[in-house]
Amino acid sequence: MKELERISKEEFLETQKIPIVVILDNIRSMHNVGSVFRTSDSFLIERLYLCGFTPTPPHRDIQKTALGATETVQWFASPEIENCLLQLKNEDYTICAVEQVHHSILLQNFKIEKDKKYALIFGNEVEGVSEKALHLCDSFIEIPQLGTKHSLNISVTAGIVIWEFAKKYF
Repeated sequence: MKELERISKEEFLETQKIPIVVILDNIRSMHNVGSVFRTSDSFLIERLYLCGFTPTPPHRDIQKTALGATETVQWFASPEIENCLLQLKNEDYTICAVEQVHHSILLQNFKIEKDKKYALIFGNEVEGVSEKALHLCDSFIEIPQLGTKHSLNISVTAGIVIWEFAKKYF
């Protein structure tokens, strides 16, 4: 750990996080949930919300990919995503759905403002971000894709988008 210049769990918990919240909306795969925990730890994400039927720790399949990040990343379960989003709006977060919708902004064109707090919603592997959540969003972000497939795995999507946002705060 020292050679890799990694901080301890205790140091991580005391380290100031970047003002980004990640919201998983009805994610079904425990491996995807674990991967997003791990990515959130890597980039010092403030907290993670597991909404709807998204599985929650502790579970062996989440731990398999999280590699202990469920012990470092602050997380909350919220059965109703609307309540979660309304709370975050009251805390002055800009709510962004990562979704291919009419009027979505390509990730590279989205203006990330360092003085703002963001909540990033990632949706179900098949259905995407729920309609309930979309109606409460301030912005919609899309990752450009040039091949024959027009979707990415949720853990890959989260990694790309979280990195793009996080690097603005470093």
